[in-house]
Amino acid sequence: MKLSKERSPFLRNGKMRLRKSQSRNPSKPFISADEFLNNKKRWCFWLKDIQPNEFKSLPLLTKKVEAVKKFRLASTKNSTVQWAQFPTLFTEIRQPNNDYIILPLHSSENRKYIPIGLFNKNNIVANSCSCVPNANLYIFGILTSEMHMTWVKYVCGRLKSDYRYSNTIVYNNYPFPENVSDKQKQKVETAAQTVLDTRAKYPDSSLADLYDPLTMPPDLVKAHKALDKAVDLCYRPQPFVSELNRIEYLFSLYEALSAPLFKVEKKKRSRKKDSL
Repeated sequence: MKLSKERSPFLRNGKMRLRKSQSRNPSKPFISADEFLNNKKRWCFWLKDIQPNEFKSLPLLTKKVEAVKKFRLASTKNSTVQWAQFPTLFTEIRQPNNDYIILPLHSSENRKYIPIGLFNKNNIVANSCSCVPNANLYIFGILTSEMHMTWVKYVCGRLKSDYRYSNTIVYNNYPFPENVSDKQKQKVETAAQTVLDTRAKYPDSSLADLYDPLTMPPDLVKAHKALDKAVDLCYRPQPFVSELNRIEYLFSLYEALSAPLFKVEKKKRSRKKDSL
């Protein structure tokens, strides 16, 4: 159940006004691609684990949930009508139970890197983003590298000419580096943290501003270049001289990973004897 901060009659500074005796707040940040990329604030009621007595103590919230139930019952779709039995829940719950990486499904082709981020489980991810649960700096670093972006350019779908990121086609088929040493992994994590720290130096700028080719700050460019180098070394010690060199290497890895474990030997056809 989504609710914009500006339109809520019972949110103040993005949070519901609760009684002092109540220990937790059912309103949580709602992160869609628009909010994530453009530094906007939006909130939703996350009532998945709310206690009945706690729910009944919030009359304004009760009215909102009643409206959701009526809306679903009035739907012409049978599946939506069925969900009227659960008016406190989203009809599709994709929320991870731990920290996660967020990737907007659509991103401008003009950006050298798709902006991605790290969030904790208290930020509710919308269906305009993909998310990778069990997030860590190493995976964040790989996904925001030039190596991964090269794969994206050649494999992802397009909306007009913009990137359309797919978890099944892009992420699940991406050949992550193998046999990475602890030292190499640590270098990627350090460089990834530098990227995040550099972003944090510009709190009033959105990710759309920071990753615009014309307005990307020089220190963020340098931070990404250092991360690109650290990720490249996880694949091989020799530098990649071009984008074509990168994608050829990635496809060779993909081919090796997708090859069958056992070769199927073709049976030789026996030649038939000429009949007399």
